[in-house]
Amino acid sequence: MERSLLQWRLLPLLALIASLLSVFFASRSYEKETQCSLLPHDHYWISSKRILTPDGLISGSVEVNGGVIVSVVKEEDWYKEQRSRVKVIDYGEAVIMPGLVDVHAHLDDPGRSEWEGFPSGTKAAAAGGITTLIDMPLNSDPSTVSPETLKLKIEAAKKRILVDVGFWGGLVPDNALNSSALSSLLDAGVLGLKSFMCPSGINDFPMTNITHIKEGLSVLAKYKRPLLVHAEVEMDSEIDDATDNDPRSYLTYLKTRPTSWEEGAIRNLLSVTENTRIGGSAEGAHVHIVHLSDASSSLDLIKEAKGKGDSVTVETCPHYLAFSAEEIPEGDTRFKCSPPIRHAANREKLWGAMMEGDIDMLSSDHSPTKPELKLLSDGNFLKAWGGISSLQFVLPVTWSYGRKYGVTLEQVASWWSDRPSKLAGLHSKGAIAVGKHADIVVWEPEVEFNLDEDHPIHFKHPSISAYLGRKLSGKVVSTFVRGNLVFGEGKHASDACGSLLLAT
Repeated sequence: MERSLLQWRLLPLLALIASLLSVFFASRSYEKETQCSLLPHDHYWISSKRILTPDGLISGSVEVNGGVIVSVVKEEDWYKEQRSRVKVIDYGEAVIMPGLVDVHAHLDDPGRSEWEGFPSGTKAAAAGGITTLIDMPLNSDPSTVSPETLKLKIEAAKKRILVDVGFWGGLVPDNALNSSALSSLLDAGVLGLKSFMCPSGINDFPMTNITHIKEGLSVLAKYKRPLLVHAEVEMDSEIDDATDNDPRSYLTYLKTRPTSWEEGAIRNLLSVTENTRIGGSAEGAHVHIVHLSDASSSLDLIKEAKGKGDSVTVETCPHYLAFSAEEIPEGDTRFKCSPPIRHAANREKLWGAMMEGDIDMLSSDHSPTKPELKLLSDGNFLKAWGGISSLQFVLPVTWSYGRKYGVTLEQVASWWSDRPSKLAGLHSKGAIAVGKHADIVVWEPEVEFNLDEDHPIHFKHPSISAYLGRKLSGKVVSTFVRGNLVFGEGKHASDACGSLLLAT
């Protein structure tokens, strides 16, 4: 009897101890989880006088719960009813906008992480307001051209990415004519395919011809996923013998890749895009032309194809909108890329096409390498590795160079968030709207900064960026990925908790 009474008396004490232990371990677990975020809250509001929604700019607040936007409230409605007393972050006059979706970046992991890598690349992305990256199938080693090589990339990315990351697969001669091989790659989760119509510079990623592309589109049609194409085709250059020209002169390099290369490739490519029209043999497939540089005949061909109903989109990149051939210093190989940066008159036409909607979206084409491969000391444009390092700066670059043309916040969000997310089939991203992932950038368009050696740069090799020395407008204050504050006040979250985006 006494033992029974003792047990009954101990039960409340044991229950209290169990409760305290539960709270202790739960708090330890929550603390561990919040290492993914600089903000120790899963449910909160963010407020601003400038929130960009699909219906335009509002003054109000966005409610985030469980990584998802659950309400968007105008300021005048905020006070009409009692709001739950959760954390509120007031960003004042800063712009709250959907996070950027960069559909064209080379993070070079695995195999060439000395060029970039998932940790440094996604840190740079977060610091630049990019919440989603789609990684290209090259220049990693091996290239992503099969389920097995995709698995290597997925393993390399796990627990090493601060933002969400998806993957394009490669369309190459070895898989292009094998529908089961392509289907296996698409079934493994790539969001679409990428091909080159000229040599890529990577041995295990050879160029495709129009037959390869046509066959690839027929497979993609079943999955309703896009084919991204590097549209240049080798033709005669504008110089007979490059050795007779100064290799340190940018104009020498420019002559080796004239606009006819882009025009010829696009003309050839559009001979098969008619199959993507409604009722066509490849209906459901889509062709996306990457990094357009030529704003004349090449763009005219694309506009004509769109007018006929071809399922075609096109992007350009900030470096084509910011720089011109005339201003590139002798031997400054940081500016080398392909297709090349062209003359100032072409840049003006590109901006005109952006403003008129003829170019659909922007991407970084962040394509870094080791500094020694840029041959900065030699300045030889003909031998240096091509590619512009820009990932962290695309938002302020777009805004800084676009202001003279009257670029609006709505256009920036369309070019960098809405349209890219749709291209990649990421329908839970791209807008400040109820039900979307809480992928958000907070930035101050009016704040200027000098991109010099004192400015924190997070991609691996800042010295090779062509943007060094520029004065830009548009400071990124905070970046949220699925509700996690991954970048704020110049700091990153300590854990890399970005999600892998695999097509299903």
